[in-house]
Amino acid sequence: MEEKKSHESVRAVERALEILLAFRPGDDELSAAELLTRVDLSRPTLYRLLNTLEQQGFLVSSGEPQRFRLGSAVAHLAHVWITGQSVAELAQPMLRKLWEATAETVALFVPDGVYRLCVAEIQSAQPLSFRRGVGYREKLVLGASGRSILSQMRLSAEELGRYISDSKPDVARLLTELETIRTQGFATSRHELIEGAVAVAAPFFNGADQVAGSICIFGPSVRVTDERVVLFAELLRHEAGNLSRALGQQARQVLDKAGSRS
Repeated sequence: MEEKKSHESVRAVERALEILLAFRPGDDELSAAELLTRVDLSRPTLYRLLNTLEQQGFLVSSGEPQRFRLGSAVAHLAHVWITGQSVAELAQPMLRKLWEATAETVALFVPDGVYRLCVAEIQSAQPLSFRRGVGYREKLVLGASGRSILSQMRLSAEELGRYISDSKPDVARLLTELETIRTQGFATSRHELIEGAVAVAAPFFNGADQVAGSICIFGPSVRVTDERVVLFAELLRHEAGNLSRALGQQARQVLDKAGSRS
């Protein structure tokens, strides 16, 4: 029974995506009748899914008979994707320098709600290495790359609640850790998301001096010793500063942030 419900849920998602993908360039609005010519669905199923998509902001309807157009949730996803792509392109020189200097996997993450999204990665050429892959998504509260972003958001204990995935979190301890990360300008994690992996990450900022993401280096603990963590942190802060300037952050702001970490 559970397996059947799971299959039905997956099929419902597939059908909903088919409806969204039925919109083509130039389609400002489509009626239900027009959508029925593009998707293989019964009318009742179509209307049920249209109603769900509208409730979630993926579609907006108007008129009589109803006509549907793409909603703000689609625009949000498009913005996240476009922003990620442009940042990934700008960050390539910085990622390449870090990869050449460390010989470890280097990745770029951008925030996506309570999550972070990997938009660029250069994998280590060494036989023993770790990778996440472009498109990898994880909660901001987990891992060095996530907490380095979260540390710059200056959240209250109440606001932090929506980012926490643990059922019984120690909020006070997490707030203290985020303050330490914010002060030193980088975050570390050991054996947290991948057994045997060590990650070091630093945040970067946009022209409005808002955190725009993080750059992360990660590799096996047998190579990423405490001494190398210190080296990686310095390299990351330097290249994160370069990326921040490329995104429009003023030199004075970059110096102020660097000074607050010393």
